[in-house]
Amino acid sequence: MTQPTQSYGRFGTTIATQQRNKVLRNTYWLLALSMLPTVLGAWIGVSTGITASLSGGLGLIVFLGGAFGFMFAIEKTKNSAAGVPVLLAFTFFMGLMLSRMLAMVLGFKNGADLVMTAFGGTAAVFLIMANLSTVIKRDLEGLAKWLFMGAIVLMVGAIINVFVGSPAGMAVISVMAIGIFSAFLLVDLKRIMDGGETNYITATLALYLSLFNIFQSLLALLGLFGGERD
Repeated sequence: MTQPTQSYGRFGTTIATQQRNKVLRNTYWLLALSMLPTVLGAWIGVSTGITASLSGGLGLIVFLGGAFGFMFAIEKTKNSAAGVPVLLAFTFFMGLMLSRMLAMVLGFKNGADLVMTAFGGTAAVFLIMANLSTVIKRDLEGLAKWLFMGAIVLMVGAIINVFVGSPAGMAVISVMAIGIFSAFLLVDLKRIMDGGETNYITATLALYLSLFNIFQSLLALLGLFGGERD
């Protein structure tokens, strides 16, 4: 009498595993693809200087308005054919917004080395968190709530520092951002591994935002403490 139930259980587990692997595979492919418009946007921004005037309050308004507008659009289109193009358009916008900091760092004598170091550091964080997500057994959803609160505090601090312009404040915010978004990366990867995230567009957006913030924060720290002027 128990055999059919056991067989169904194994069948259900197999289906769940296949679904999880599909979401994970699609997420990694889309995450890799999303880097292309990011690089393109950053290159256009650095080459043309189109974002050079976006400083202070104006830059903050453009960034927050564009970012939240795109994220709202992604949420609305995540289950349709428009979801992927909207996500890629968002990553292009983020590349443009990153170009101002990239241009400043590339202005250093060792700017190219700093950019590559930030990229390597971000990749290393991703690999570490991806490996941890496969071995950690405990549920991390409780941690996500605390991280969200930390991200809110971080955003408020970053907004204040836009107007204060404190290098020390930027350094503290950058260190906090690396810690918070590295943990977010682990939580989001663990959620995918556990089958808790079934939409690969939403999963890609979460991972992309964490990676973007880690890279940007590493770049800011390297520019502050490792930049060599001519």
